[in-house]
Amino acid sequence: NKKKICKYDEEKIKELLSNEKIIRNKLKINASIRNARIFKNIQKEYGSFNNYLITFTNNKTLYEIGKVTNDLSDLISKDLIRRGMKFVGSTIIYSYLQAIGVIYSHDKDCFMYKKNIDF
Repeated sequence: NKKKICKYDEEKIKELLSNEKIIRNKLKINASIRNARIFKNIQKEYGSFNNYLITFTNNKTLYEIGKVTNDLSDLISKDLIRRGMKFVGSTIIYSYLQAIGVIYSHDKDCFMYKKNIDF
């Protein structure tokens, strides 16, 4: 929950650094907290994170295969970094865009490919 993460303080960070069930990387823990705060600010500025993404995508789905980055993921990554986020490189953003359906990467021979999607 981003609201909960936004409130993490030094005591919580120390607790997380001693938790053997997670990756105990202080840079990544701090980035997660900072990114949650920036994410919340983006939601406040645009009404939702989806509305923010639409400013880049025009609410369209891209079909492409065999890539790990593209101009769209580069652009969103640069903007998030400009806003202060960490660990949001173009490859991570490309994967995120695939996960939420903005980039559709199922080959036509894939059982997951859907013929009725409007690209």
